[in-house]
Amino acid sequence: MLQDFLLDIRARRAKMRADRLEQRQERRRAADFAQDRYVITEREPSALSRLINGWWDRLFASVYQGNLGGQEAIYEEHLTQRDYLFNTLGAAVWAAMLPILTMVATWLGGVESAGVLSMAFVVGNLLLFMANYGVRTFQVSDVYEESSFSDYQVSRFITCAITLVVGFLYCRVRGYDAAMMMAFMGVIGFRVVDGLADVYEGRLQQMDKLYLSGISQLLRCGLGIVAFAIAMIITKQLGIACLVLAVAGVASLVLLTVPMALMETPKSDPMRMRNVQTILSDGFPLFVALFLYAVIDSMPKFAMEGVLSYDNQLYFNLMYFPAHAILTATGIIYKPQLLRLANAWDSPSERSRFDKIILAMIGVIIGITVVMAIVMATAGIPLTGLMYGIDFEPYRIQALAMIGTGGLCAAIEFLYQVVTVLRCQQEVMKFYLGVFLLSIPVSILLVRILGIAGAVIANVVIMAVLFGLMVWEYVHIRQRAARAEQDGADDMDYFEAE
Repeated sequence: MLQDFLLDIRARRAKMRADRLEQRQERRRAADFAQDRYVITEREPSALSRLINGWWDRLFASVYQGNLGGQEAIYEEHLTQRDYLFNTLGAAVWAAMLPILTMVATWLGGVESAGVLSMAFVVGNLLLFMANYGVRTFQVSDVYEESSFSDYQVSRFITCAITLVVGFLYCRVRGYDAAMMMAFMGVIGFRVVDGLADVYEGRLQQMDKLYLSGISQLLRCGLGIVAFAIAMIITKQLGIACLVLAVAGVASLVLLTVPMALMETPKSDPMRMRNVQTILSDGFPLFVALFLYAVIDSMPKFAMEGVLSYDNQLYFNLMYFPAHAILTATGIIYKPQLLRLANAWDSPSERSRFDKIILAMIGVIIGITVVMAIVMATAGIPLTGLMYGIDFEPYRIQALAMIGTGGLCAAIEFLYQVVTVLRCQQEVMKFYLGVFLLSIPVSILLVRILGIAGAVIANVVIMAVLFGLMVWEYVHIRQRAARAEQDGADDMDYFEAE
């Protein structure tokens, strides 16, 4: 009996040891399986992870070597479909940036904060013309690279530095308090980054890699939107959120835009101060015309400041957003064609096709404007009120009138780009100056009499006058070019002789 009992105990112990051994083996097999899965994940990262890791490896290696400009390009050129796709995405996010940030500011900071943000972007967008100096089209259409990329870089550093100083002085002269100062300087800082990035994105477009330019703009604006939204959620302070927006812009410029442009384009010739001076002098008419245009476009908004409360700035911007969408959509269509337009104009046999492209683009602008008016008249008004949490129905007539302004602005900007390609930008300065002088009394008078409705009417009248003058000037330039062809003279020599 005792012997059977001992045998039973030994059998139980043996079974327990076997069970423990099996459990240890099971745990080891599970650990090995998890390790295998980890190794597989390490060996086969996602496409996005490979892209990001590859970029960081390439960037750090280039910085370590101290030779960003000497790297071999790895992205292809002459990819028209990609150009349109990513340029469209970049321009769309850039255009949607203010509406999205305004929506965030409205919900998290109130209508007054959104109005301050809107006014800060008015000033920032105006100063962006100063930073860009109107040279992007001039740079892209420099098909023979008479000025090196280094020349364009140095000239842009100068204009951006001046812009930052002017923005700071504007805020001091206006007497803004600390919170307003932070908000305005944050937005101005981001716009200065936009202006500096533009010269690198212009270099990519000049080398027929516009899609990389679009990716740069897309990521810069997307990062700015996310950073601003997170800062507003955490702090509820508009000034802090705007400063974070500027920091996000600087980060994208340093980590993506500048390295991409230097690594993906041929190494530039050394900078020559004479060429920098030439760019600044040749670009001055471009800058004056575009800056005056921006002031003309913003004059009703400046007329409202001090007369009407800041919530009116929000309502005016909400009416302007669809108009700005027209401007963005047309820019998406014609900007990838600027290099081809320059080449077409350079060949006299192609100039009839050049004129047909101009007429076709004007027709496209009219079509986009009509479509936008239909959308706004049906779903747009209620949708705007729902998105921003306000009653937008009382502004229906003004919103539809503003869409007409958007079509006029798009046509004016396109014709100006054409005039720049023709190297006749000096010709239109007198028109911009005259319309600018007209816009001051018209805007002030109509705003004081009719309020925000007067600002809308002033915008329509001013842009209609400027559009008529631009059409007249383009026809005049083409008539002179035709006479030059008949006489067998060079276009520019003929223009200067006249």
